[in-house]
Amino acid sequence: MDGFLFAGWVVRIPAIKAQTGAGAGALGLALLGVSAGAVAFMMLTGRLCRRFGSHTVTIASAAALALSIVLPPLTHSATALGLVLLVFGAAYGSLNVAMNSAAVDLISALRRPVMPSFHAAFSLGGMLGAGLGGLVAGSLSATVHLSLLAVVGLLVTAVAGRSLRRHPAPVVPERRTAEESRPRGGHEGRGRRLVVVFGLIALCTAYGEGAMADWGALHLTQDLAAGPGTAAAGYAVFALAMTLGRLSGTAVVQRFGAARALIAGGTTATAGMLLGALAPTVWAAGAGFAVAGLGLANIFPIAIARAGETGGPDGVAVASTVGYGGMLLGPPAIGFLAEAAGLPLALTTVALLAAVAAGIAYATRGAHHTGCRVTREA
Repeated sequence: MDGFLFAGWVVRIPAIKAQTGAGAGALGLALLGVSAGAVAFMMLTGRLCRRFGSHTVTIASAAALALSIVLPPLTHSATALGLVLLVFGAAYGSLNVAMNSAAVDLISALRRPVMPSFHAAFSLGGMLGAGLGGLVAGSLSATVHLSLLAVVGLLVTAVAGRSLRRHPAPVVPERRTAEESRPRGGHEGRGRRLVVVFGLIALCTAYGEGAMADWGALHLTQDLAAGPGTAAAGYAVFALAMTLGRLSGTAVVQRFGAARALIAGGTTATAGMLLGALAPTVWAAGAGFAVAGLGLANIFPIAIARAGETGGPDGVAVASTVGYGGMLLGPPAIGFLAEAAGLPLALTTVALLAAVAAGIAYATRGAHHTGCRVTREA
């Protein structure tokens, strides 16, 4: 549902841009509202999860996300769009922290690194949302389309919420003992540093995911003369590649380890995004988007899962806050670069940061194993 609603908003960005009359720079500042709202509420959500439980916070955040998606098409200026996107982003950020906190608890109970599979559901929702958006872009207004998505979101929240309330998050004895007996000083400081490292890796790749969401369809429309349906299909291809990559993510991590998976993912995303940004045809750009999606697929979920293993809900909140800083930086940075040098060149910054993520993972590859060992032995 999260991915489905978010993709539904993403594919209507060109229409809402035209409705507001915003230029690339003004649109970039308005899109900043999503990330600013998300980052502002993420740390608060970590505390709410500790107090009320991750399942309860997930339900409330999901309902808020569904309701807030109807707001963007009601705006007629970049300023108004930015303000309503603050609300949308707050709900989006809260939902992601709450869901990931619940997932970390379940992963600890299962004793398997299945976080990429959970994130595959987000990508699958994104693929379906983008595909549906492409089909209805020419026949339904953005207002009608996003209002229908809000209804779907509320229905899913009602159904899933009953199950979440009926089944509390699993309590893992080892984790509770670790949290109560973890020594202060060296191990705690190391844990904080590891959480920040994982957050930086997440930041570099969240920048890429956010750029594809906010600017991918616009790049195909504006620079390569694609129609609305084809432009939406470009993001759908990216989301499909993310889904396939994440479905295989658990096996990849088990086979090669987290560090190697992060390094390979960053390298692949770098090559794919260079092609997607600089290709002269729609089809070549779409191929680049697919390769970039495969590369980015497992980096963010691995980083968040490791942060959760190290620091629990607070670790998820901190790494998510740092990570979504990439989305905070992305919209205005790409918008201003697009005005100065063109959108294709601006999108190459996604490849640059993917390479940085691979570099950080390589430089700290020993810490991935050390961090997991400290968490298990604490």
